[in-house]
Amino acid sequence: MTIPEINYWAVLLATVSTMIVGSIWYAPKVFGTRWSRLANVDMDRPGSSAIIPMITTVLVSFITAWVLAGAASIAWHFYEGSYFWAAVVTAVTLWAGFTAARFITHDAFEGRSTKLTTLNIAHELVTIVVMAIIIGVWPPAGI
Repeated sequence: MTIPEINYWAVLLATVSTMIVGSIWYAPKVFGTRWSRLANVDMDRPGSSAIIPMITTVLVSFITAWVLAGAASIAWHFYEGSYFWAAVVTAVTLWAGFTAARFITHDAFEGRSTKLTTLNIAHELVTIVVMAIIIGVWPPAGI
């Protein structure tokens, strides 16, 4: 069994990128105000209430970046060609097949607005593409 090559520095940077994308995306002047209204989230709540969700986000983002890096490496070995494009195409495919599809399904059953679903899956697309770009431009050694 072969383990896919992974550049863990790229994975760590991709993990950090999710926090940067999120802080920009959910800024009040970008989509934060719209998101908080649609999701019924109080943006004036104490900052300490966000500590556990932020820690969770970092851990989950690391797992996402790690899986993406491994999947991109496997895709690159299978298709060959550009490692960068293997990472980007893999990211978009995984986003569409897993993230977007699951968001749409759960949100439909939970009765969430399509505006909120669209805003959230768009955020996830931007996040995963930024991660893919970082992973794609910084392939593991030897690739």
